[in-house]
Amino acid sequence: QVQLVESGGGLVQAGESLRVSCAASGIIYSINVMGWYRQAPGQQRELVATITSGGSTHSADSVKGRFTISRDNAKNTVYLQMNSLKPEDTAVYYCNLDQKRLGRTYKYWGQGTQVTVSS
Repeated sequence: QVQLVESGGGLVQAGESLRVSCAASGIIYSINVMGWYRQAPGQQRELVATITSGGSTHSADSVKGRFTISRDNAKNTVYLQMNSLKPEDTAVYYCNLDQKRLGRTYKYWGQGTQVTVSS
């Protein structure tokens, strides 16, 4: 029904930048929320940032001022620009899409992309 494909992860040094992208395909409703979550080894998955189809954003305190989420609704694509990366940002980054149909929220996840920040 909905497929999410991430790209753009990799290995960078502390202080550098990286942008990850996520393209959604399938049955996408005009009103939805897309976002990024991350999971480090031995840690729970945590929210990084979200953006509604109307452009409202929310970010975790740990990334505010460093990460920027944006989206292209025409392409059903969400981006996460990550600046001033720190070793503690190392994690698998997962794309997420939430959309409602008939009062029920459906959540979709990408396969994840690894981001590694070396010190």
